[in-house]
Amino acid sequence: MTHDTHHRDLLGIGELSRRTGVSVRTIRFYCDEGVLPSRRTSGGHRVFEPNVVDRLLAIRRLRALGLGLDAITAIASGALAIEDAVAEERARARAELDALSWRHAALLAIEQAPPAERATRIALLANAADRTAVRGTIIDFWRRVLAAMPAEMFDGFVEMDVPRIPANPTPDQVLVFAELAQLVSTPELGRVVTRQLWRSETDQIRDKRALVLGLAEAHTAVAERVLADDRPTAGAELDRYVAAHAEVRGRSDTSAFRRELATGIPDLHPATTRYWTLTADILGTTNTTGSAQRWLHAALRESVAG
Repeated sequence: MTHDTHHRDLLGIGELSRRTGVSVRTIRFYCDEGVLPSRRTSGGHRVFEPNVVDRLLAIRRLRALGLGLDAITAIASGALAIEDAVAEERARARAELDALSWRHAALLAIEQAPPAERATRIALLANAADRTAVRGTIIDFWRRVLAAMPAEMFDGFVEMDVPRIPANPTPDQVLVFAELAQLVSTPELGRVVTRQLWRSETDQIRDKRALVLGLAEAHTAVAERVLADDRPTAGAELDRYVAAHAEVRGRSDTSAFRRELATGIPDLHPATTRYWTLTADILGTTNTTGSAQRWLHAALRESVAG
């Protein structure tokens, strides 16, 4: 092919624009960004190989689907498979939809609020504007409280006891999550939960991890009775719970030790009651760590009272 023939096969920027429907300005931008290959004539004009038409049409279609230039460049160079690029973009779109659904439900919750409650509701939801951060705040709270818990067990606790936010939450659900996030942000809840967990004589606990493991076993053992709504009573479940506390303190399960465990602990504190009530409501089950704790604490109080 002679130089003249080759030159005749090349497309000018105006012709490329007409064939693809992409503006000249956009084509220049793609060239400057390195997305679209071009060359220059001796007069300084951009010209393009004929196969650039298909490439530019592909770029246009991918851009219409929301893919960025970096991803498109990586696809064109073979560094990124198109299915991977599309999957990444779909994940971003899903995150945007989730954020919008949260915002829509929050705005609807404000709209539906009685006038006298609207200002309070706005304040609550303004502090829970970020959907992802709301659940993260709750998880971080428990991570601090349960620092002694093995990582795998903590993940199981989160899966069971920290509700996932639905893809399309209702206004009521947004309000519940916002209140949960508000509760865990107060120093009071942390203090009360910590007291309920470690009980008395915390300075005598020799192995907090061992205690956490023992308490988890006690909670699992009592789950069926909680689900059956059985009245809290002394028995094997409570014995296991008391034994977990006694062993890590080098104590025995005696009446005196049970009284120490039961005395001066805010087991019926309104903050934790509210937290676990909201959690159970949104999970749709009474089988939570909070309900197991309440059952065991009530059984403990009954055992020392009798």
